[in-house]
This record gives sequence, C-alpha cells and structure tokens, in this order.
Amino acid sequence: MAANAEGLRWEHQAEERGQLLHPVLVAAFEGWNDAADAASNAASWLTQHGTTVRIATIEPEANIDFQARRPQVELIGGVTRHVTWPSNDFFRVHIENRDLVVLRGIEPNYQWRSFCRTVLAVAAETKCSMVVTFGALLADVPHSRKARITGTATDPELIARFGLNRSRYEGPTGIVGVLHDMCRLSGVSSASLWAPVPHYIASPPNPAATLALLERFSALLELPLDLQRLEATAAAWRTKVDEVAAGDDDVRTYVEQLEERFDADDDSDAGTHAGPDELTWKDRLASGDELARELEEFLRDERPDE
Repeated sequence: MAANAEGLRWEHQAEERGQLLHPVLVAAFEGWNDAADAASNAASWLTQHGTTVRIATIEPEANIDFQARRPQVELIGGVTRHVTWPSNDFFRVHIENRDLVVLRGIEPNYQWRSFCRTVLAVAAETKCSMVVTFGALLADVPHSRKARITGTATDPELIARFGLNRSRYEGPTGIVGVLHDMCRLSGVSSASLWAPVPHYIASPPNPAATLALLERFSALLELPLDLQRLEATAAAWRTKVDEVAAGDDDVRTYVEQLEERFDADDDSDAGTHAGPDELTWKDRLASGDELARELEEFLRDERPDE
C-alpha cells in the first residue's frame, strides 16, 4: 500500500494502530457523492454505534477551500470564541468481533491524488484488508420502494464473492471514484456501495437510503448491526412522504409511474448505475420543490440513528 501521508496527524502510537481486529477501512464524503447526506449519515451511524476513538486527522489546509467550506465559530461559556475547522477524521470503531477504520470526510477541493494516498497510508498503517466506500446519488426511483444498492469492486474475485456489479458509468467522477482508482493502481482491494435517492425528495436526511447502505454493508462483511431504530425512522419517513404526496395529484401520479417502472424492472438495478451527472430528468415535476418544502421540517427533526 502507499505510504505517503501528507498532512496526516496521528493521535495514537504506532503499536496501537497495528493491533486492530480484522480491520476494514470505510469512507464516506460529504458533497458530490452524498445525495441527501445518505452516505455520510451511514458513516456517522457506524461511529455512533460502536466503541469509537478518533485515531487520525487529515489537516484541511492543503485540501479544503475555506471560502467554499468555511470554518465555524462558537462561544464557549458565553465568552471564549472557538473555531472549528472542516476536517477529515479517521475513527477506530469496534463492533462485535472486528474493528472498522471509519473515515468521516468532506470531498476535498484540491490535491485529490495526494489526499487519496494519505487515505491509503492510513489503511496500510492500520493493516486494513479492504477499503469500502459509501455513496448516494439522485435517481428516478420511488420513495415507497426499498432502495436497491448497487456496488462494484476493484477485481473480479471480489465482485463474484460479494455479488457486486461492474460499474458501467462513464463521465465525471468524485473523490470516491478517484479513491477506487488509486486502490486499483496500488493493488488494494476495494468495494463501492451506492444508494439511489428519489430526485423529487432530495432534501436531507434520507434514512431509508442510509438504512439500505448499512444493510448491504452488514451483509458484505457478515457484520451484525442493530438497525432496528433506523428501520423505525425510515418507516416513519416513508409514511410522512406518503402523506404529503397524497395531497398533490401530480406528485401522486408521478410516484405511481415510478413504482410501475421499478416493479417491472427484472434486473433490479435501474437508475442506480448512473453517476449524478449522467442522469436525465425527463419527468421532473415542477411541484417537486413544493413537496420538498412541505417535508423540510419533518426531515430536519428526524435523525438516521434514532
């Protein structure tokens, strides 16, 4: 694995970093690869449901445009001002009988290749056997159906073993695509899981898409995850969307059309292989913005980990 660790700050001693149990590196990035925050929320769920310790941080100075992603200032005790900087943090998360190295990050603005080399350096230092990424994209899919996760891997053996698919997408890519290419060039096993998000309800969060990613990840690693509370949150989210959609004839008709198309698809992968810029919106509704506004308060109050 690559060992170039530009801007990396470790928070634990080297001997501790090499003692993880069957570790796998899991990464999700806010931004272009994260429709409705579904992917980053999946990574956050993992850090909130295991024994979690931050082990490393990639310093943001070289990778983040602070005018696009500004640091936040807050008052401590009503007196002292504290600045919180955008960050890409690695956490050791112990769940059941294994450790995960979870990267909760932000898609960088600059120096993508050196950034990915740093991620692979963390994978090497912690002896991770594989890199898994979460992604989410807008798609012509109905909210009322279970999200169909698609995935791809760097080599045919992984694709066959995990029942994944080869990506057919060609076009612009994000940091997830670059990271997987760097894994391939470095000989590092990697897999990518993607959740489709209904384009007419793109406001975050989308607990149903987050749930689908975690379910597929759990099956991929044969790692038991207690997803009952998230399942309940996803069910409540679908019920609320149903209620709002029922009050708009155009939205209701459009959702029914999507359901018919979804149910008729025998390949179980329609609309989910495309990257965000590959999708077309022939049937996009003018009333979609109104639907999103009505759901905004509900979505803001819901949390995927509840």
